[in-house]
Amino acid sequence: MPSYEHVVIARQDISPAQAETLNEELKALVESRGGHILKIEYWGLRNLTYRIKKNRKGHYSLLAIDAPAEAVKEMERQLSLNEDVLRYLTIKVDTLDLELSPILARRDRERERRFEDVPV
Repeated sequence: MPSYEHVVIARQDISPAQAETLNEELKALVESRGGHILKIEYWGLRNLTYRIKKNRKGHYSLLAIDAPAEAVKEMERQLSLNEDVLRYLTIKVDTLDLELSPILARRDRERERRFEDVPV
C-alpha cells in the first residue's frame, strides 16, 4: 500500500479534546477502508503565518498513513466537508518516518533543558 504524510489544521475555537477526537475519527475512517494509521502527533495550538477564515491560530496534527488511495481520497472528502478544518495537506512518500517530528522533538528538548536548570 502507498504511504502518506497528512497534516490537518483545525479551527482555534475547538478544544484540544475535540482536535484529538477529529484525529480518532480520521483513524476510524482510514481503518474502515483497509488502511492503517501508524502515527498520530498532535502538535497543539500554533500561530498561523497568515489568517485563514479569520483565524490567527490553529490546532495542528500530523498523521502517518499506510492506506489505499481510495481511503485517502475519502478522508480528504470528509475533511473538506468538516467546518472545523481550516486546511489539510496529504503528501505521498516513499517511506514513513515514525520517529518524533522535529516540532515535537524540539519541544521535548526545551522541556528537558528547563528541568535541568531547576536546582534540587
